[in-house]
Amino acid sequence: MILYDFIFLMNLCGLISVSGLFGVETHGVKTVSVMEGDSVTLNTDITVQTEDQILWTFGSVQIAEIIKKEQLNFVFVLNDGIFKEKLHMDNNTGSLTIGNIGSEHSGLYQLQISSSKVLMKRFTVTLYAPLPIPEVIRDYSHCSTSSPGCSSVRKCLLLCSVVNVRNVTLSWYKGNRLLSSVNVSEPSIRLSLPLEITCLDDSYSCVVAYSFTNRTKHPRVTELCLTCLEHLRQALVILAITSAFLMLAFIVVIALMVCRRLKCNQGKEKAQTEEKMENADIHFSKQGAQDMMCVSVPTKE
Repeated sequence: MILYDFIFLMNLCGLISVSGLFGVETHGVKTVSVMEGDSVTLNTDITVQTEDQILWTFGSVQIAEIIKKEQLNFVFVLNDGIFKEKLHMDNNTGSLTIGNIGSEHSGLYQLQISSSKVLMKRFTVTLYAPLPIPEVIRDYSHCSTSSPGCSSVRKCLLLCSVVNVRNVTLSWYKGNRLLSSVNVSEPSIRLSLPLEITCLDDSYSCVVAYSFTNRTKHPRVTELCLTCLEHLRQALVILAITSAFLMLAFIVVIALMVCRRLKCNQGKEKAQTEEKMENADIHFSKQGAQDMMCVSVPTKE
């Protein structure tokens, strides 16, 4: 800002001037579209020469400037407010790049090129929401058996959709050939486009696009487009595998319970046996004592 204030004072005092001005050439407004979070460059389409002055404004705010005067080369780029660490100006061309653009950066930008004459250019930067990647699913409610004319005689209905979009085109392609498309200008919660496929290969793609960029989904058609019978078989296989795992888990649980019960019974039997042995020993000891007490000792006459 100090450098910019210095340049402003020099212009005010007439120390730096642009001489030989004899007219103003004004171009129409150029619309530049960009997605939120991306970068955009506003091109001057010139090479800055000595005695040139390049001035960029956003609304009424001066955001960038180049002044070349003989051996002097003054460059100013605003690095504050909404443009903090977002602006870059090419010193050779004066082209302005805005990085990581947000909604606060959309609007009218004006370029003034002063040399032998004054050239005015205007750019309207229009911001678009980021494009989602399309989602492709198989619609199993429209199962068909066969269709002649190709090696894989199956019909398959695919549904491509995107959510929360506006001003987009949703299209189906086979290679580079457009098969179908639909447009939406107003906000749409979900935009969908069906496609019936009779020949199964993986050359199909679903594309959601703005006028300046797009996002593409390449579905694996050979996996998605199973016949109804194959889909049923696949479901049965999954069910059988799941049932087998559940049965195995049930058997393991029962086995653990049985082993636990057996160990518990064995422990009880062992405790009972030890108790019987202890009782037997005690009984034997008592009986022996009684026998010793009942033995008569002979006396001498």
